[in-house]
Amino acid sequence: MTDAKLARGIDLWGVVALGLGTAVGVSIFSAIAPAARIAGPAMLLSALLAALPMYLIAVSYAFLGSAYPVSGASFVWPARFLHPAWGFHIGWARIVANVGAIVVLALVLVKYAAMLVPLPTKPTMLAVLLLALLANLFGVHIATRVQKVLLVGMLILFAVFVVWGGATAVDTARLRPVFPHGVHGMIAATPLLMGLFFGIEAATEAGSEVADSRRTIPLGIALSIGSATLLYLAVGFVALGVLGGDALGASEAPILDAARRFMGPAATPLIVLAAVLSIGKSLNALFAMFSRSLYAMGQSGMLPSALGRVHPRWQTPHVALFAVFLLGCVGLLLPMELTFLFLAVNIPNLLKYGSICLAAARVVERHPDLYEAAAFKFGRRTMRALGYAGAGCATVLIFVGMEADWRPYALLLIWMLCGLGFLKLRTRAHRRTDTSG
Repeated sequence: MTDAKLARGIDLWGVVALGLGTAVGVSIFSAIAPAARIAGPAMLLSALLAALPMYLIAVSYAFLGSAYPVSGASFVWPARFLHPAWGFHIGWARIVANVGAIVVLALVLVKYAAMLVPLPTKPTMLAVLLLALLANLFGVHIATRVQKVLLVGMLILFAVFVVWGGATAVDTARLRPVFPHGVHGMIAATPLLMGLFFGIEAATEAGSEVADSRRTIPLGIALSIGSATLLYLAVGFVALGVLGGDALGASEAPILDAARRFMGPAATPLIVLAAVLSIGKSLNALFAMFSRSLYAMGQSGMLPSALGRVHPRWQTPHVALFAVFLLGCVGLLLPMELTFLFLAVNIPNLLKYGSICLAAARVVERHPDLYEAAAFKFGRRTMRALGYAGAGCATVLIFVGMEADWRPYALLLIWMLCGLGFLKLRTRAHRRTDTSG
């Protein structure tokens, strides 16, 4: 283990770029069609309902991020404030989630790029993973700069879509009736849209690398989730106003099909570029955040200590970053079915969200010094209630997808049993070392 430390290279706009950049990825291009099929124009209200649990969860993240900023937060906070084994199991479960997310992002990115140029799927996915590794390896400031450039490019292209479509092609008559399938349809579409907001808390995973983190993290989370909500509503409104609920629900490429109505031949290259930028920045952010989780677990001794090393020159967790790349390569062997992959990502993420909310409530109850130090907080009773409410929402949402595909649940159960065995072996090895010492 070297004495090198992670560099503080993430400013406020870096926090926003990581949060907004992680959340606005695959889902905006894939989730609005099935949601429109179920809810029609009421899909816009479904998006607002879907945002509510993440707003609750974001409060706990902003509170803990301002009270105890640390890299690898999704492991460190449960390990310290709930139980060390709890932190390990959350980190262990997220290995599956992050590998699944890497595969989803790389797969959909290549599919969109192949609309312009024929590409071999898996070799191109491997090349995309290598680019993400290189963007993160040589300094967090480089990864953050790449993230900002990709985010700005994506926002410009979405602004073109919204302004052009809104000014020339939206017909509000297509938004009526608002509830073609009743209020039940609006509610039924809500779970499909919750993934739109997953990852909004991403920068908390690099808390010790954020400048003025106690102030920057909560402000960055608020800007990220607010911006994401506005972006989804604007894009969804234009897509519905151009195509109507039925046509949007039947589309396999909803944003592209809407753009073709008013952009003509320019639609394909512009929307494909928007997709590549959007998904590319999510993948870039995921490499940064996943590596910090492995780094924290390596530092704690829960995983091999080599993962906790920091490169003396680049000040990045280089071993953890190479591990992320190798795990992504292994992920290329998973089934290339999006329903399976989305659930494999969402279940561990919801476990993580519930644990962080419980940790926030526990800090309020048992760590008055940290509560007082937090730059962002509500009153004690309110903060505690919000923590438990966020944990309850996450717990309920874990079981929403069981009817869609049971295999990710079985995979996660087997993986967690493997983790339990690994932790027992690791604990015995530590005891033997302590005894011999």
